[in-house]
Amino acid sequence: MSKSENIIITVGRQIGSGGRVIAGILAEEFGCGMYDKEILNLAAKESGFCEKFFEQNDEKKGFFRSLFHLHTPYVSDNSFYSNKFSQESLFQFQSDAIIKAAEESSCVFVGRCADYVLRNRKNVFNIFITADIGQRINAVCKRMDCDRATARKIITDGENSRSSYYNYYTGKRWGHGESYDLCINSSLLGPEGTAEFIAELIRKQFRSEQ
Repeated sequence: MSKSENIIITVGRQIGSGGRVIAGILAEEFGCGMYDKEILNLAAKESGFCEKFFEQNDEKKGFFRSLFHLHTPYVSDNSFYSNKFSQESLFQFQSDAIIKAAEESSCVFVGRCADYVLRNRKNVFNIFITADIGQRINAVCKRMDCDRATARKIITDGENSRSSYYNYYTGKRWGHGESYDLCINSSLLGPEGTAEFIAELIRKQFRSEQ
């Protein structure tokens, strides 16, 4: 791979698996920009819609129904009818922002179907991070300051939403091996060790394509 070609890494993740931490380490390792919720800001700028509208519907399928419960700061009747706003519009705005960022520089994208959006680009490595359920519950308890039962519910509800969103827009299966280049359990090596393992694999992959 020549230095002029961008490295693109996409990271899908189970809740509490440390996927975002791992993505950050990889971004630093390869000198990439990192896009998690940052992509929502880019999508808002590109579309002209309020960023909060994207945040409320982040990685959720069926957000079109919520449009009718929003007030004018999010979307006006005029823009709705003139732009023929549809259920797929938010996804398309977000996808356009992902493509634009990938064209401009090397990037690490967290979630948001980036692996599917960038499926026709070269030098893309798609990863899915899992972890043992007990470890994920502990991580959510710490992050959300909640008990284990609440943490388990957060995980279940959040992952149902993520998988529904991913499966609907990609035609693939969220978290299943055939959808990614690598699925890895971060409980085995910890976030730092997992990131180091992935980084070495990516270097070998890109060297083999030179």
